[in-house]
Amino acid sequence: MGALRLEVHRDGVHLVGFDDFAVPPAVPLEPHHDWFLTAYQRGNRSTRLRTWTQGNAVRPLVHGRPYFAALADEVDLMRAGDAVLLAGWRVDPDEFVRDDGTTIAQLLAEAAQRGVTVKGLVWRSQMDRMRFSRRQNRRFAEFVNAAGGEVLLDQRVRPFGSHHQKFVVLRHAGRPEEDVVFLGGIDVAHSRRDDIAHRGDPQRMPYARWYGGKRAWHDVQIEVRGPAVRDVEDVFRERWGDPAALSRRPWHLVPHLLDLPERRPSPLPEAQPDPPAPGTCSVQLLRTYPNRWGGYPFAPHGERSIARGYAKALRRAQRLVYIEDQYLWSTSVARVFAEALLREPRLHLVVVVPRFPDQETEVTLPVALLAHTQALDVVKEAGGDRVLVLDLESPAGNPVYVHSKVCVVDDVWATVGSDNFNRRSWTHDSELTAAVVDEERDPREPLDPAGTGDGARVFARSLRLELWREHLDLADDTGLLDPDDAVATLRRSVTALDAWYAGGRPGPRPPGRLRTHVMVAPTRWQRRIASPAYRAFVDPDGRPPRMKVRGHH
Repeated sequence: MGALRLEVHRDGVHLVGFDDFAVPPAVPLEPHHDWFLTAYQRGNRSTRLRTWTQGNAVRPLVHGRPYFAALADEVDLMRAGDAVLLAGWRVDPDEFVRDDGTTIAQLLAEAAQRGVTVKGLVWRSQMDRMRFSRRQNRRFAEFVNAAGGEVLLDQRVRPFGSHHQKFVVLRHAGRPEEDVVFLGGIDVAHSRRDDIAHRGDPQRMPYARWYGGKRAWHDVQIEVRGPAVRDVEDVFRERWGDPAALSRRPWHLVPHLLDLPERRPSPLPEAQPDPPAPGTCSVQLLRTYPNRWGGYPFAPHGERSIARGYAKALRRAQRLVYIEDQYLWSTSVARVFAEALLREPRLHLVVVVPRFPDQETEVTLPVALLAHTQALDVVKEAGGDRVLVLDLESPAGNPVYVHSKVCVVDDVWATVGSDNFNRRSWTHDSELTAAVVDEERDPREPLDPAGTGDGARVFARSLRLELWREHLDLADDTGLLDPDDAVATLRRSVTALDAWYAGGRPGPRPPGRLRTHVMVAPTRWQRRIASPAYRAFVDPDGRPPRMKVRGHH
């Protein structure tokens, strides 16, 4: 496909850059898939990951409360000789995983005391005054390690970067049919334990005043059983075996260089073979790793398969792309969606984002406004009224913080993971996302909504419908199956709710939880102040220099 011909300017600034998301052609004779990247297209020959696996069972877990309960139930069943491998951005040790008061730290400590191998990699965060997770992650590691586990604080990232992967692998010695992975956008942390009623998590963390004291939180995780479990385990094993110092801070390098035992991770248990194949889903793991000084052994120049995976899938989009995302604020990422909208005149893009940014300081707010409005300008210029940008509120009318990272294309290809739709997630931080194509076709009409012969697949369609039923307060899927009908149903609900508010809220509140997203554009002086900080710190570029120069990913 040729270069994007869209020209978008605001205040004299050219918003559409020259970044190229072209996916290289597959190498002859290597396994091909219409939706998944081939091994060559991944762009990383150093990883042990397989290209994709088949026969997996994948189940969505919408919201933190169901996810935490499922995780706790599975860990409770583990015995001596089993293994728990956890990777996270933030873990609050006192976060409840069940109504009985069990915390995540207690859950894993008790497992370690039963003889379960408990290993963890959580981000060694920035300073506490930045409101990240340094103190909480350290306390979690200390508690679990005192019980016999081994949780490492991992800062093997680029400057101003983070380990943002969020997954848990549970392996069972001699019982591979019980092996399971939980993967997605949910950390076991404060504010995440919400459910469909969106009354919020009683254990809250400070956020912008717009969301109130007990903030409602929308998020998605998936449960995976089958051969893909071993691939997620390999993601953990690759990171665990990285010989670089756990901390990049100069004063922490001395113990590492002295090769002190306490600075070396202990060996992991011997890798087990694939679990049996219990389902019909093919799963491809997509990742981001930056071009880090010294290099990752498993990604010497980084990996950008998330960016490439979206680029390949969106070139196949025909009728409907649905995304939920915490951030949609990079013009380079928005370009990928804009290209699809320009190419296919029937394509609709529906985006659900938070109503307000997560912070409101004089520094962070202009940066968020700048990035978000620029990205929306790009997709709206390309798609016009075929682009719906919405935000979410609870049945009580309070704004819901959308933290999920979900994409569904034509009810065939679906992703759930840790990456946001911004340059940071696609080039700079460590991320892990599962792309799923169910081999089982959905029997409901329309059988082939995109008209490409791909049909509609059970997992992708079921995920979209579950989310839309919740957001529209619907009991069934009437009006949601055909893409055009689905968008029309969505518009009617949004229009009715917007009109109810505009009219002073007369009579009963219309059903539905989605509102038109209105983003206040930053002033000219805010743009000038925010732009350098945005590009340097908030949404940095982690590609190798040669790729930056060429605009390649």
